[in-house]
Amino acid sequence: MSILSKTDVLKSGLDAAWLRNEVIMNNIANAETPGFKASKVEFENTFKAALKNGSEFKTKCTRSNHKSFNNGALCAKVVKNGRTSMRMDGNNVDIEEENIELARNTIYYYTLTEQLKSELMRLKLAITEGR
Repeated sequence: MSILSKTDVLKSGLDAAWLRNEVIMNNIANAETPGFKASKVEFENTFKAALKNGSEFKTKCTRSNHKSFNNGALCAKVVKNGRTSMRMDGNNVDIEEENIELARNTIYYYTLTEQLKSELMRLKLAITEGR
């Protein structure tokens, strides 16, 4: 995998983590809205495959709930959480679960940021020939 393709994949991961953060915050904001169903972002499986296979990896974003990153090479999917409600008003948002996911996503985003920073430092080192 070339440095540039890896940075593209990492950028796609950051974009998906940002989307996940927006979805989690939307879930939290609607925790008291009757009938609201929580959503989540699915991305890790395609992301792991892209990191493993490099530039050969391609997927298609085929549905309206798919969000394309990296010129369509990677897709994040926003899906409704179909689990039953714990509340009488039909809302299925679990604030504790959303806060845990928010913390997990923050760590994930930070980790990808550090990896991207490392890749860019390597690229800078190559461009400046170690000076």
